[in-house]
Amino acid sequence: MTSADSAPDPDHAAPRVFLSYARADRKRALPLIAALEQAGISVWWDGLLEGGDSFLPTTEAALEAADAVVVLWSQTSVDSHWVRDEATRGRERQCLVPLRLDHSPPPLGFRQFQVIDLSTWRGKADAAPIAAAVRAIRGFSGQTHAHVPVAPATASRRGVLLGGGAAVVAVAGGMVAWRTLGPGAVRAIANTIAVIPFSNLGQPDEAYFSAGLSEELRATLVRDPLLRIAAPTSSAGFRDASDDVLAIAKKLGVAYILRGSVRRGADLLRVSVELLSGADARLVWTQSLDRAPSDVLALQTEIAAVVGRALSTEMSQQAIAAGRSGDLEQVGGTSNAQAFDAYLRGKALAEVSTSEDSDRAALAKFDAALALDPGYASALAARSKILAVIANETGRSAEIPALYSRAVASAQAAIKAAPKLADAQLALGYALYNGRLDPSAARQPYDRARELGEGDADVLRTFALYCAYTGRANDAAQAIKTSLALDPLNPGAFRAAGYVAYAHRDYAETIARMRAALALNPQLSTASAAIGSALYLSGQGAAARTAFAAEPLALFRLQGEAIVLRKSGDAAGAQQAFDQLAREYGSNANYQQAQILAQWGDSDGALDRLEQAWASRDSGLLLARTDPMLDPVRSTPRFADLLSRIGLA
Repeated sequence: MTSADSAPDPDHAAPRVFLSYARADRKRALPLIAALEQAGISVWWDGLLEGGDSFLPTTEAALEAADAVVVLWSQTSVDSHWVRDEATRGRERQCLVPLRLDHSPPPLGFRQFQVIDLSTWRGKADAAPIAAAVRAIRGFSGQTHAHVPVAPATASRRGVLLGGGAAVVAVAGGMVAWRTLGPGAVRAIANTIAVIPFSNLGQPDEAYFSAGLSEELRATLVRDPLLRIAAPTSSAGFRDASDDVLAIAKKLGVAYILRGSVRRGADLLRVSVELLSGADARLVWTQSLDRAPSDVLALQTEIAAVVGRALSTEMSQQAIAAGRSGDLEQVGGTSNAQAFDAYLRGKALAEVSTSEDSDRAALAKFDAALALDPGYASALAARSKILAVIANETGRSAEIPALYSRAVASAQAAIKAAPKLADAQLALGYALYNGRLDPSAARQPYDRARELGEGDADVLRTFALYCAYTGRANDAAQAIKTSLALDPLNPGAFRAAGYVAYAHRDYAETIARMRAALALNPQLSTASAAIGSALYLSGQGAAARTAFAAEPLALFRLQGEAIVLRKSGDAAGAQQAFDQLAREYGSNANYQQAQILAQWGDSDGALDRLEQAWASRDSGLLLARTDPMLDPVRSTPRFADLLSRIGLA
């Protein structure tokens, strides 16, 4: 640790930290407290409570007053509702500093932050991870410009609609400003349910099963046209069964909460489920189901049926009697328990998506499920999606066309097996649109996905972006509005709505929605660049430059800087940014180079780059119809011809 890291800043009061940890980790927390205090940081922890203190008010006051909330993730703390609540408040206040005591992954909702690893720390105050924590804390206290370490600057691996080298347009966005998301601000929609990820009461390596079963239950419920199901991203932050029901309902804007637990043994599968009223926490219905492991396929349909009856809706009893994973036509289920298990394992890997290896491991699990049940539509749709992700993010140039062809074929097979499965239609639309750059062919499956997925926030969000970029502004606005109502705590949802507004040339709304996204996740990729573009196009060049500088993805940061620096008269700086972009990304940045050249007034150069992008089937071209950065060349015959060839005229 340098002296600057270890010594307090004489011009500022000591930064104040709230330390959140599980009681079982107290011995490991004490050396950290000592190290932080040695660095001049004031640490509040529950050991400071006096005997007569009221625990909750004192803790809440310390939590709100802290400059930074330091959370210690461990195998124990990830299951603590107290730690989750405190970490959530740190995330909401944009001052979360996550540390890890072992190799347990943070819970869902906190994995967008790269965690400082203390698993091998031996208590030395000058160790590198302590220095990193101190820098992060001081950054939040205003003593330095440091920030909490974040994940590598790449687009969200589950949030990409348009990608490759050309454009990383996230399946994300939002409709209202962050200030409207306070407790009680989200209005409950009648017949809306949040399915909280089920708790795993079995072995740690069975967590994928409890999470997957609750997600499959959500997928079953979402097909009931009389219900509206909160999206999993917003629901995932409330995994602990002890979380306050009224607080969850207010934050998610739902009328009901469905939660439960799963214990899977060799001879018995026990699922306990309860449905609670979001208005008064009243228990509407509860049931424990003991089944043989081989009966798992009927469980989510059986639970969905009982929940539906509790809300005066009718679910399919035939599916229960048949003992299968959901209605085969409606949700693409299977009758093979081993296939179902492989599918859940694949979904868990796809959700984590830490690397190309994890993506290809997910693909292998989906392939294993399909080897057992070739007509398993949900597995076919999931396989299509992961093939497209691999092609989009990590595929080698020579294999990308084949990957997308396999994605198209897998989605088509899913649709043949389950014509009413929205995910299958969405997967086909994605592969045709993003992989083959064929928006015309993608329209039918996207429209069908919208029709089938009326209550699915993810389907609606993806559909909204497709409509925004193909000139269907009204359809985009309606879909994103409903999506956000179902998924009000998802930063990606706010980002998607920001892109919808940008495509509509509503720059003030673009800025507001992207800032709302960043309030939920300060390191969300592409949001700062979108703000920079909107500010630049609004004539606010200096503010735009600041926004572009905050963008973690160099591809978009350099593109923005090249444009705003040239506009401000710094031709040398602009050229330097352009050259760095071309050097680091080469032909994968042809679309960004075209945007820059168009704004520089080099129409021929911009059109040449667009032609090169078309030759390589650069998916950035899918933005061309609505992209204001290309307005300087929009009226040229060459550009009109290009749009016609893409199918965007």
